[in-house]
Amino acid sequence: LYRAPYSDHWEKKSLDWAMEQIAQRLKQARDETFVERLPDGREVNHTLGIASLGGATLDVEENYLMKKLFSGGLGVVSIENQARI
Repeated sequence: LYRAPYSDHWEKKSLDWAMEQIAQRLKQARDETFVERLPDGREVNHTLGIASLGGATLDVEENYLMKKLFSGGLGVVSIENQARI
């Protein structure tokens, strides 16, 4: 179910619609906050506009894949896992 901003009712939406919305918003956040270089010229290629929080039920392999996707693929710096806390 989906409730639009400021709406007072829920709408049924397809999984394809939901995945497209997530992809668009993730790309928009990354594009708006991505930093290629610091003012001193150092290359960083990261974004602080996206974060990831994993749960304690994820195993080592799942955490490894999430870390690779978020940090290597998207440039996310803020990645945390509940199991470490």
